Amino acid sequence: MASVLEDPILIRQFKGHKDAVTCVAFSPNTKVLATSSLDRFLMIWNLRPNSKAFRFVGHMEGVTSVEFSPDGQLLASASQDRTARLWIPCIHGESTPLKGHTASVRSVNFSHDSQYLVTASNDRLVKVWSIYSQSVLFTFSQHTHWVRCAKYSRDGRLIVSCSEDKTVKVWDVRNRICVDNIIDSDGFANYVDFSPDGTCIACAGSDHTVKIWDLRTNKLLQKHQVHRAAINYTAFHPSGNYLITASTDGTVKIIDLLGGRLLYTLHGHEGPVLSVAFAKGGEMFASGGVDTQVLLWKTNFDVFEYKKILKKNMRRIHIDEPPHLLDIYPRSPHRHNVKPQSVEINPSYDVTDMQTFDPTVIDISSSSSSSQAKAGPSLAHPSMSQDVVNNEDSLQPPASPPPAMSKRISQTENKYLVHAVNEPVGISPVLSNALEHIVEQLDVLTLTISILEQRLALTEDKLKECLENQQKILLSTRNENKQYQCW
Repeated sequence: MASVLEDPILIRQFKGHKDAVTCVAFSPNTKVLATSSLDRFLMIWNLRPNSKAFRFVGHMEGVTSVEFSPDGQLLASASQDRTARLWIPCIHGESTPLKGHTASVRSVNFSHDSQYLVTASNDRLVKVWSIYSQSVLFTFSQHTHWVRCAKYSRDGRLIVSCSEDKTVKVWDVRNRICVDNIIDSDGFANYVDFSPDGTCIACAGSDHTVKIWDLRTNKLLQKHQVHRAAINYTAFHPSGNYLITASTDGTVKIIDLLGGRLLYTLHGHEGPVLSVAFAKGGEMFASGGVDTQVLLWKTNFDVFEYKKILKKNMRRIHIDEPPHLLDIYPRSPHRHNVKPQSVEINPSYDVTDMQTFDPTVIDISSSSSSSQAKAGPSLAHPSMSQDVVNNEDSLQPPASPPPAMSKRISQTENKYLVHAVNEPVGISPVLSNALEHIVEQLDVLTLTISILEQRLALTEDKLKECLENQQKILLSTRNENKQYQCW
């Protein structure tokens, strides 16, 4: 299918975060975009013009990663507060913390069937969680330094993780062992991910390079040194033919993997770029950076007919039994002589839609810990949650609220929320500043209550432990007395 390659263009900017944007993620139906930030908040942006944005409050420290579940029912986030969190992405703000790590959690990733979650942490551990029970199933503990990222393969049988110990490890999920260990002496990988067809992995390196490794032969297929600083994130095009990289040098670059060459260098962020992501169909991609901006791009260079390729990739979801790595076939040879020349794109000159006003932001606070505990199991059941992307305009309350929510939300409140979401609101600057100040004060109160709840939980645990120890001592004393009397 012959066609002329078109340049990508910036189509929209999103401003609402107050600190670095650490991760961007499209919903499965590509109607909304989720972002995480060091400002402690998640935000959900509707991609339709003149729609409101929603800020989710729940984490106590910076949020480092965010991702939609493949079925669109849940949202997962990772934070420096040492927790991951599962959200029902609706206006009720239901969420449940996943506690098990002892240091900052760096990444979250769902299995393709949306039943499991893998997390990577600075405590050097990779943990696999059950979404239904919201508990740890097992832990991989062979890394010797901070684990930056962990990702599921599409078939769910492998997990790849990268660490500052300069290794990339491939784990057999069923047998819970490390089946491959890639050692890189040049630097460590900040991010790692499987290609769409599962044949190789891409590693975003601290040594300014992106490397493509073949999993079956454990050999380096391509090495691209196209950035002037560390690469923080990569994203495969759904076809597997292109790779986008985000770097601390402030640029986003697009690499043609089939041709082994650099295609585009995109300028737009003022400072390091921390994350990039393709929409499911590959027609758009987004980037987020230290400048607090989220940029939405139209791909345009996706000019080939990918239906056959995507169909082939989907078949790898249903594959044969182990051995695991033997079914990964090597890719065709690639050129290694990367050409540094690329098309430079500065969006300040050719942005098609720079007149879009910043959306109104609505804060959505997470429910209390008691209600989270009651609503916890419902997070895992698709019929009990409401994806924000089910409505084209904005967040809507569930058509049939879960039992844990129905008592807290009356019909009157539902009507008010729908009205608040769908009707345009004009607010004066003075009132806006006052409301922002009130929201900040409420955030402080929320954090204080969360800290008190945590301290209360710790106190209860300690008290329980003391009572158990006291009971053991009493039992031991009674046994000793009986033995003495018998003697």
